[in-house]
Amino acid sequence: MNYKYASVVPLIGGETIAMQNVFGARPEYILSYSAFKANDSQLLNHYNNEVPYHVIDEGNGRSDSVDVVNAVCPCAGLSSLSPSASIDNKANNWMIESAEYVLTNVKPKVFWGENAPRLASNMGKPIVDQLRKLAKDKGYTLSLYKTKSKLHGLSQTRDRSFYFFWKGDSIPIFPFFRRPHEKIEDTIINAYVDEKDPMNVLVNTNKPTDNPFYRFVLEELEGGVTHSQFQEKIERSINPLDYLENCGIKYDRVAKWMTAHKYDKQAKRCEEIYEKLENGGNIMRKITEIPKDYIGAFVGHLPTCLTHPIEDRYLTVRECLSIMKMPSDFQLVGGKKNLNMICQNVPVTTAEDMSRTILDWLDGKLNTKKAEFGVFDNKKQTYEFKEKPQTLESFI
Repeated sequence: MNYKYASVVPLIGGETIAMQNVFGARPEYILSYSAFKANDSQLLNHYNNEVPYHVIDEGNGRSDSVDVVNAVCPCAGLSSLSPSASIDNKANNWMIESAEYVLTNVKPKVFWGENAPRLASNMGKPIVDQLRKLAKDKGYTLSLYKTKSKLHGLSQTRDRSFYFFWKGDSIPIFPFFRRPHEKIEDTIINAYVDEKDPMNVLVNTNKPTDNPFYRFVLEELEGGVTHSQFQEKIERSINPLDYLENCGIKYDRVAKWMTAHKYDKQAKRCEEIYEKLENGGNIMRKITEIPKDYIGAFVGHLPTCLTHPIEDRYLTVRECLSIMKMPSDFQLVGGKKNLNMICQNVPVTTAEDMSRTILDWLDGKLNTKKAEFGVFDNKKQTYEFKEKPQTLESFI
């Protein structure tokens, strides 16, 4: 059976593209708000502006009946990676507002979206309570699914939560996933390459081996090995600071090497780091990262600091897109200027597992449980169902 779906606040579009891959068609239409036009424009461009786009707060909403609606509302309000994260962060309102609009006007069989892992935590409880009340008022049940992208075959350890509104009084029993992950070096090496591809541009034109700390590791600690030789030696992705610390090297020694090689600024920094660490403090280690096996969440400094595994260079925009499993023909309008939009996204392969589960439910292939609320933890491979809003703590 062919099912129809729409998207609300798709941002750059990883989740919507996953729905397209699973459901075999583009969305019927896209809903959003004026605050997200810039991000949404990337997906619209990918669709050659052929998918109808409706901005709700400009009086241009739409309520055509579809079976599924997916959403990627901003998660900075609950993200552990955001310095502004709090339960009172206004970014959390988009999740409630979009759900209210979709469940009231479109009334799909399933409405689902992605958010930060803290949604399924004590911090997210007030938001979840609002979502549960909304589900009950509109004739839906609610379930949460806690997971991390590495379990879905991706080379990131990115923790995420998904939320699902199911029309009716039951919740489908979600499957658990333990897919072998693709190694990050393979993801990068196998990225689509075409000299004519506008995305074949470096996000950082510096050479990794010109970084003084990485040079210290290669020359002083490893006896003059090349970048590719060092990458072959390590077992996990690592940056030069963590590596030299793991080797038991103190920064006073690094400072002397920096001075001898005329890196005066870095030498002073090493002396400051030495004093701070000796006094029980800590430091930021957001510098060059050499990829091996898997990486952390592809956000923050990582897109501009992650190296190619073999070549002495940083990544191209296309390689960054490939890490999030975006299609090889996807064009990031604005190029590296809009690099952060790639990070504000759902990895396509992670979202595909959610989309396939929804399709299986629509086809009647999943067992269900009569319940108001359920939480599935893919990391622990456990699930529980509860009836009362105040019981979210039992899932944490």
